[in-house]
Amino acid sequence: MQESAPGLRSGATPLAVRMRPTSLDEVAGQRHLLTAGSPLRALAGDRAGTTGSVSVILWGPPGTGKTTIAQAIARSSGRKFVELSAVTAGVRDVRQVMEEAQASRDLYGLSTVLFLDEIHRFTKAQQDALLPGVENGWVILVAATTENPSFSVISPLLSRSLMLTLETLSDDDLGLLVDRAVVDGRGLAGRFALDAEARAAIVRLASGDARRALTALEAASVSAAQLAADPQPDAEAEGAVDAGDETSDDPPPLPVITAEIVSRAVDRALLRYDRAGDEHYDVISAFIKSVRGSDVDAALHYLARMIEAGEDPRFIARRLIVLASEDVGLADPTALGVAVAAADAVQFIGMPEGRIPLAQATVHLATAPKSNAAYVGIDRAIADVREGKAGRVPKHLRDAHYPGAKRLGHGKGYRYPHDESIGVVEQQYLPDGLRGAVYYQPTEHGNERELSARLQKLRRIVRGDG
Repeated sequence: MQESAPGLRSGATPLAVRMRPTSLDEVAGQRHLLTAGSPLRALAGDRAGTTGSVSVILWGPPGTGKTTIAQAIARSSGRKFVELSAVTAGVRDVRQVMEEAQASRDLYGLSTVLFLDEIHRFTKAQQDALLPGVENGWVILVAATTENPSFSVISPLLSRSLMLTLETLSDDDLGLLVDRAVVDGRGLAGRFALDAEARAAIVRLASGDARRALTALEAASVSAAQLAADPQPDAEAEGAVDAGDETSDDPPPLPVITAEIVSRAVDRALLRYDRAGDEHYDVISAFIKSVRGSDVDAALHYLARMIEAGEDPRFIARRLIVLASEDVGLADPTALGVAVAAADAVQFIGMPEGRIPLAQATVHLATAPKSNAAYVGIDRAIADVREGKAGRVPKHLRDAHYPGAKRLGHGKGYRYPHDESIGVVEQQYLPDGLRGAVYYQPTEHGNERELSARLQKLRRIVRGDG
């Protein structure tokens, strides 16, 4: 029977799981949460239960150590560890854990750490089921979420827990994890050599995610092992020439994981992006601000990130339509039309071709002159209305078509602008209390420069200022 290539184990536990730290001291990164005397250290070192049963909510991006920290707390403190996933667990599962935890505490004096992954996926009713156990100390809840707990976790649970924020792992943190996995007996056990370029590529491709770094390393090791197990034609030919040489006692060279092997195993950077989480809002915010700031290259970068992450192109198109009016406005009157056309095109042709009209609209808006005058103008007008500065519509502007309207003076004195050669007449349009109010103030950018001069003339005629 043919032996498997070195480093390959049929049905093996994934490298990221095998390399999970057994104590907080092995956790890479999160130094701000793991200092001496910190709540996590206290929980991990509290075998006697002197710190009480403080539950924690760990908020951070994927691959930053939320599950690892929960397991390390349970192992270090000698507590029972139970893990549930909010994707598959229901209220019944939660209640069963609570009952077993209460029995373990009462019968054996053993406290339970309940690790609940993706707590943001729990409904309010499901989260309510956690409250008795947390409040009475039957379990120490360690909940993990990639979404802001302030929006995804019910207030009673938040008030009974410490919210701790995990940070994206640095390149140094990821490098430490990769180096450890290469030599550790739980990992590749020194059966491979990792060259510097490959190490740097794995760290870069992981984008701050430990799980992704170890997954990429494992995939590359499989490829390296397969290459080592299949001799190349040149090597076979060379072996035939040297067949008469004495057999060497030197151990065979280790399979080398190179940057080329890494690039074949992982064909692109694994983007950190959650369409319903913080990254979704952060990237679209950076995209809008880059277009507003006229940095076309940054705008295209963030557009590319959204496209590659699978963001809904209709969402991007809607944001471009809003931006066209809010930030470009009448400085370029064609901007809104371009944005609407891009949205229509995306709807009509779909993706991936839809990226092209989205890019065209992005470039157009980023390079267009900017004005938020129309946007500011409507907000000023709304503010006056909300403050009660409305007043009655002047009588000459009121509808005079219904019976009895003319007897009330409606429409009397109204001047029809088209009767004048210039198409503009002196006339009061604003209510009495707002005469002279100015809401729209055009900039000197793009088309609004010409519009500004025309507007000054119009206001002088309409308001009778000369």
